[in-house]
Amino acid sequence: MYAIVEIAGQQFKVSKDQKVFVHRLATEEGNKVSFDKVMLLDDNGTVTIGAPAIEGASVEAKVLQHLKGDKVIVFKKKRRKGYKKKNGHRQSLTQIVIEGISASGSAPKKKAAKKAETTEE
Repeated sequence: MYAIVEIAGQQFKVSKDQKVFVHRLATEEGNKVSFDKVMLLDDNGTVTIGAPAIEGASVEAKVLQHLKGDKVIVFKKKRRKGYKKKNGHRQSLTQIVIEGISASGSAPKKKAAKKAETTEE
């Protein structure tokens, strides 16, 4: 079972017990978080697609730690002008672990296509 869920403005494909790095969440380490904006659910071949989100579905997660990502160097230069600008940036991240995906109250809206029907001539 997996789900596509929107977390902090980005969409992630998540499954149970998966660790994910997301943009910094305003939650303390060790606390549980629930994400309600589930775009797609796949439960052993039964695909449910939301428009835009699935009603009643949610993804439960636990915040493991807050950290900073690798440094990204931004270097700008205009040749023959003497212009050089060097900048650095480290993104603030949160590591979460997905504890469960609940699909309560969601009926399949669209099934995965098995094979195309044969057309009659």
